[in-house]
Amino acid sequence: MIDRDSLDNARRIVRAAIPPTPQQRWPLLDARVGAQVWVKHENHTAVGAFKLRGGLVYFDALRQREPQLRGVVSATRGNHGQSVGFAARRHGFDATIVVPHGNSVEKNAAMRALGVELVEHGADFQAAREHAAQLARERGLHMVPSFHDDLVRGVASYWLEFFEAVQPDVVFVPIGQGSGICACVAARAHAGVATRIVGVVSAHATAYQQSFRAGRPIEAPVATLLADGMACRVPDAQALDVIRREVDDVIAVSDDAIAAAMRALFADTHNVAEGAGAAALAGALAQRAALAGRCIGVPLTGGNVDSAVFARVLGGG
Repeated sequence: MIDRDSLDNARRIVRAAIPPTPQQRWPLLDARVGAQVWVKHENHTAVGAFKLRGGLVYFDALRQREPQLRGVVSATRGNHGQSVGFAARRHGFDATIVVPHGNSVEKNAAMRALGVELVEHGADFQAAREHAAQLARERGLHMVPSFHDDLVRGVASYWLEFFEAVQPDVVFVPIGQGSGICACVAARAHAGVATRIVGVVSAHATAYQQSFRAGRPIEAPVATLLADGMACRVPDAQALDVIRREVDDVIAVSDDAIAAAMRALFADTHNVAEGAGAAALAGALAQRAALAGRCIGVPLTGGNVDSAVFARVLGGG
């Protein structure tokens, strides 16, 4: 568990760079789910996703640990890479980002706009991460991981904002590499609330769900075409340990369910959600029979979806 002082310090670092994001209830969404639904709008950060918070805290600590360091490298499907690019530029680091072939065109453009060197390699995130590690060795760069305590501390700042404003009965949290849900666990303990935490994975990338049930890391294939932020093939052992100890359940939602949730968010709130950004709502909709009249939380974790993809989703594709 992350101690209270380090969480408070992380929140100060984040607050110096970005304002708090809103948590909002939307009447149409309440009616759709049959519950009091609070949406935490992490799509309103400076890079359109929650990941920015973790990068800000990670790079603040990295600059203090390695003041002479000039360059970093990392792998991503997009939002983590934007976080790295934003925070690296803020702290004067050069950043190289490795993405798999076929990655989101608009996320790639957003990363380049932040000044990163973008490298395309491999067919999935795991291959991109292995290549990033190789570049770190060859070029003498610092490898920014996808899961780290400093990333978790930064991400926890949005959950602290949320739990201080709302004390829901249950929150649904999408799982990619694990920083978001582990941050939720840390903030819940800090805030002293009794909220249940339900993790949500893609039904086409079930490594964390299988590992949660088996009690050990299990590699699983990735076939999601929509939720690239949840396209995890190999779970992080540290994140899995936290999830198994502290999370109440892990459920899976299909690409079709995520697409329906993206449409619902746009129709009911006029907010754009990427696939992973709508997964929490998809999880809540899957369990709405058990949620009647209750207070729930769903983070809209990101809105960075390619225009062509979103157009197909809105059209029912």
